Amino acid sequence: MNKRIFFSVIGLVIVLFSIWFFVDSKVENDDFSEKVKVSLREVGHQLLLSNQDSTSLVLPVIKLTESKYQLKFENSLSFEPSLLVATVKKTFQKSGISNSYFVEVSPCDLTEVSYSYEMKNLQGKSIIPCRSRVLPKNCYAIEVKFTDMKPTANSATYLYILAIIAFIGFQFLFYKKKQPLINITNSSNKEVSTEKYQSLGIFHFYPNQNKLVKESDEINLSKKECEILAIFIEKPNQIIKREELMKRVWEDNGVIVGRSLDTYISKLRKKLKEDTSIKISNVHGVGYKLELDN
Repeated sequence: MNKRIFFSVIGLVIVLFSIWFFVDSKVENDDFSEKVKVSLREVGHQLLLSNQDSTSLVLPVIKLTESKYQLKFENSLSFEPSLLVATVKKTFQKSGISNSYFVEVSPCDLTEVSYSYEMKNLQGKSIIPCRSRVLPKNCYAIEVKFTDMKPTANSATYLYILAIIAFIGFQFLFYKKKQPLINITNSSNKEVSTEKYQSLGIFHFYPNQNKLVKESDEINLSKKECEILAIFIEKPNQIIKREELMKRVWEDNGVIVGRSLDTYISKLRKKLKEDTSIKISNVHGVGYKLELDN
């Protein structure tokens, strides 16, 4: 099987599994939340009935966090903690909800806790104090926090994102490996294999890129320097008249200069000085000559 197809299939499987896990976890979490809300409303209903109150409302259950819910009432009420413990236990068992949770009862206008207990795995390690002391009539908020909640949506989201990144990474790395190296011959000297160059001693001259290359070093040339050097290379070891150089490099472009030619010749000499077999000599009163030792 083609390696690219193989990695694509593996990546697709990871993505699909992540999507399934994310959606399934979210649905499971939403289902659990609805069960808790219905169960707590039933708990509230039973507590009101114990107060001979069949008309006042159980207020909507509030989801405070992923594992914490709050139950409140329209009117004040009084109840025995043992009734709360038994009602919550019976209702949660009937709904198939977690057996490990922590319950707090607080007055609506205070932050202090009037009664609390912890249930762990059907009373195996539960802490249920003061079951017979009746709570006086008051406005109460009952909060239930589940202590064995499994990570759902958040973990699934991270897994999903990680899978997408891994899939993209596989594709990118494999694509990079498969890229044909048609342009680069040597990454250290950045030479372009399809670009023609002219040999000049220890240098490679790239006229279209305005540069000289010596091993791993690049020497940039100005456009005029490049044009002058190209003319010299056409006629190595031959005298090129000053007028010819000025005409081809400047006058044909509508510009006539005086000392500019001498300046550019001087710059070229400096850039070629590392190869002593190359010399641009001045033929007095005539022009210049590119001398190359064979």
